[in-house]
Amino acid sequence: MPNPEAQPVPRARDFNIPFDGTPGPLNAITDVAGVEIGFTTLIQDEGALQQGKGPVRSGVTAVLPRGRHFDPVFAGWHAFNGNGEMTGTTWVEESGFLEGPLLLTNTGSIGAVHEAAAAWQIKHGLYAPLASGAFWLLPVVAETYDGWLSDIHGFHIQAEHVFAALDGAAPGPVSEGNVGGGTGMICHGFKGGTGSASRRLPDELGGYTLGVLVQANHGQRQDLRIAGVRVGQALADVPNPFSTRTADPTPSAAGDTGSIIAVIATDAPLLPHQLKRLARRAPLGMARLGCSGGHYSGDIFLAFSTANPGAFQRQGVISANMLSNDQMSPLFDAAVQCVEEAIVNALVAARTMTGINGHTACALPHDRLRKLFAALPAAAN
Repeated sequence: MPNPEAQPVPRARDFNIPFDGTPGPLNAITDVAGVEIGFTTLIQDEGALQQGKGPVRSGVTAVLPRGRHFDPVFAGWHAFNGNGEMTGTTWVEESGFLEGPLLLTNTGSIGAVHEAAAAWQIKHGLYAPLASGAFWLLPVVAETYDGWLSDIHGFHIQAEHVFAALDGAAPGPVSEGNVGGGTGMICHGFKGGTGSASRRLPDELGGYTLGVLVQANHGQRQDLRIAGVRVGQALADVPNPFSTRTADPTPSAAGDTGSIIAVIATDAPLLPHQLKRLARRAPLGMARLGCSGGHYSGDIFLAFSTANPGAFQRQGVISANMLSNDQMSPLFDAAVQCVEEAIVNALVAARTMTGINGHTACALPHDRLRKLFAALPAAAN
């Protein structure tokens, strides 16, 4: 059934923004068969920050590569700039597998989400025992910082929120903007958050599908370019939360102080070293929009393949299919295109949000965005 939180909100292509490549039917990560996405969104209270009480603008996003079925997927990861966290990546690197769901949340909730993800896997038996009663779990949990809008050190994300996101995961349309782990995020000085996109390669290139989900909390206003248009400069008069900070060094002085997590899924038969190569292309999608990955930015990416079911086994000789390296370039192109469009989809879907101490992150103004692209050739759908 479709994701129950999905709502009919505008997307980047509704604004005549031209993008390269051909999207899948949903233009979302769930165009890759088997992938399920779930959210828990916490929006509570208003006014002055009272640590431990709120206001709260946060949440959890769950990515299940094969739904609620234990069948680990080949995976690879890459950190473009490492001022962030994605747990479990040393084992992904060592083993070549993502063995469970992947969770996205805020910086202060990594521990709570990690513990709850393990408890959820145990509850549902989604693990492979080493022997009778012996097993271990190393959940993969990634974060970006929502402390400008939310009581991030109030530790509001609890086990029930993680369970709700995982239990609610589904195929179908993916909610974007102020949802899940992306609820309190800011991107290029506008309200950011969750975004997704997909590409389907032509049959002569294999007909593979690749999809991306981002949690976008990165970039500076003046650098934002969309399809070559200097959108950030054209909309410089829109209030920028980063320019209102006075007690701390401003992001404009310190550079990009945000972060982005991107999850890349594909049904192409790729092995771990090829998926690492794919994850390395995600920063090029950021760069198309004018982000170079500053010192304080945590830009971390993970790619997985839903091909080769049953490749994870405790014993025996495993056979796996692998796409020729010579055929990888179209998938590299697709990954770059999807990251780019997913970030713009997050910006377009996000709505203006006010959080702690009256801090406000303004949405990208739709009317002005439409005017900026009105004279361009129509975007392909």
